[in-house]
Amino acid sequence: MSDDMTMADYLAGGGKLTSPANVPPRYRAELMRLMASFVDSEMAGSAGFADVINSGPGIKERIAAARIVLEKLDHAEKVLTIMGDFGADTARYATHHPWTSRLARTADIGASRVAGDMRLSVFHYPLEGWTDAVAMNVLMGRATVLQLQELCGVSYQPLTEAFRAILPVETRHADLGVEGLRKILEDPAAVAPVRAALAYWHPKVAATFGSAQSQRFEALRRLGLRSTPNEILQERWRADVAGILSDLGLPAL
Repeated sequence: MSDDMTMADYLAGGGKLTSPANVPPRYRAELMRLMASFVDSEMAGSAGFADVINSGPGIKERIAAARIVLEKLDHAEKVLTIMGDFGADTARYATHHPWTSRLARTADIGASRVAGDMRLSVFHYPLEGWTDAVAMNVLMGRATVLQLQELCGVSYQPLTEAFRAILPVETRHADLGVEGLRKILEDPAAVAPVRAALAYWHPKVAATFGSAQSQRFEALRRLGLRSTPNEILQERWRADVAGILSDLGLPAL
């Protein structure tokens, strides 16, 4: 960054920051919030899937679920290490929130954060068995891939590199979800429960993209922490999900 260029101009022009030492306070606060949301979501998502591993119908399915649990924790650790560079207490973080806690299945919290942790709202709802977990993974897996593609362009270089390492693994998780749902649908009796589970999770995953015309998005865009508006990401997700469901022989939601 040249001497006569402001930090805002630098970031707006696609500049990258590389160390906590050259990060201004406002940027630091937004970066920590972004990282906490990712870490908390991975921790809560991992905890939720851990509870359904033994519901898998076969050893292959249980191995896939266990791998997802393990790798989500690994992703949380990668980003938590970067938070540690900014002074976060990484030793206490794993037990800082009750990651297995969930609200009632009938609760409706929209996109709200709850009880002090920063997990995406969808991770406050409980899974109910194997079919429900796989249906949720199909929808949220595709959302996670789109959201990570967006975050791979953030202006803090160490976080960019972490997200680029995480993206192909989360893409594999999403693919495992589709593979699992295809297997479940081999049983004609499973079609109705699958459709019910997809209908339950679809609006909850949609809410994770945030509101359209968000003022917060504009603030993050100026800091180089976002680039694609919430509504465009959600539209892409809806189109991707429609394609997946069509390929599985299921009606659009």
